[in-house]
Amino acid sequence: MSLIDEIRNLRIADYDYPLPDERIAKHPLAQREQCKLLYYKCGEPMQQRHFWEVPSLLPEHSTLIYNNTRVINARLRFRKETGSTIEIFCLEPVLPRDYEQIFQTTGHCVWQCLVGNSKRWKQGALTQTVTIDGRDITLAATRGEQRGNAWEIAFDWDGQDGQITFADVLDAIGEIPIPPYLNRGTEASDSTDYQTVYSHIDGSVAAPTAGLHFTDEVLAECDQRGIRRREITLHVGAGTFQPVKSEHIGDHPMHYEFISVPRDVIIDIINAPGPIIAVGTTSVRTLESLYYIGQILEENPDADEQALTVTQWMPYTTPCQISTRQALQNIVDYLDRHHADTYMGSTQLMIAPGFEYRIVNGMITNFHQPQSTLLLLVAAFVGQDKWRPMYDYAMQNDFRFLSYGDAQLLLR
Repeated sequence: MSLIDEIRNLRIADYDYPLPDERIAKHPLAQREQCKLLYYKCGEPMQQRHFWEVPSLLPEHSTLIYNNTRVINARLRFRKETGSTIEIFCLEPVLPRDYEQIFQTTGHCVWQCLVGNSKRWKQGALTQTVTIDGRDITLAATRGEQRGNAWEIAFDWDGQDGQITFADVLDAIGEIPIPPYLNRGTEASDSTDYQTVYSHIDGSVAAPTAGLHFTDEVLAECDQRGIRRREITLHVGAGTFQPVKSEHIGDHPMHYEFISVPRDVIIDIINAPGPIIAVGTTSVRTLESLYYIGQILEENPDADEQALTVTQWMPYTTPCQISTRQALQNIVDYLDRHHADTYMGSTQLMIAPGFEYRIVNGMITNFHQPQSTLLLLVAAFVGQDKWRPMYDYAMQNDFRFLSYGDAQLLLR
């Protein structure tokens, strides 16, 4: 059986474990860095530590790479005259397609959205009035073309004078879209709790939660110990919560996500004096996607944006013919030819047992949902025979699970 067949035939039921609701952290600890940390270095016993110890546990000369994306107030609620509430969940920009540009638009923009209670929205625009900077603004949402389970939604508001941007609109009436498995409504504290301290690039509808444990003090200690810190961007989509409903993972479609990696960061990875430590599965997917982008460029140096997209099964069907260093250098050369200082593209990469890690030597992550693609990613890193003992250990030692829960530091 070929590698791709082995991967596609993996049963998601083999990545299940019992997770009682009381073990799901509904809120973070008041002091983020005080959470528990499962420390595991491959080949050594597991240890229970605390997150504030991370700087002292990282190998010497490590480079810490984290996702600087910021969660937007992506959930909007409109109440119809009949009393029905229609929920619109902004997923990704359509017009303009650029994240930075769409947040600065005034008067009109289009998003791909999920629509809750859509059967109650027969026709016409939904409207609501909101006060922004002392002015009453009318926001209208008009439903357009349907794509799968999402809709194109055009938003119009009376901000054509250039004073009111869509970012202002979201800040005024949107809600932070906390994960559905928390089984509670959004609270005021989530606007702070569900953001990393280093988030500053708007675009995600879910937080890169492994980074929620970092504080300015922990980051400062990393600096004092000579640990290099670098930022990348992956805007987390709603697909991160999409359960694997198929029996075999080969029938599960991974979602596409936007990634952005500065040229200087790629050069730093090439010249890194020690291990690359990724903060969160989003950083892992971004970094590991770089190898395959570089391999595409090896075969086609003039590849366009669409050709450079990393598809779901590429790692298992494409022979790895070049070194990691060469792959990364290909991206640097590509950026130089296009006079660009940042690589921007998209990835659909699925990391599952059988995947060969080429850039990431360690990761900081949380404890993930049963039968999830995130759990598959961790199993691919530590080994299929190791993930379950780790999760059993966490369950037996009262670790807290999922987005607001405790953390792991995994080293190879």
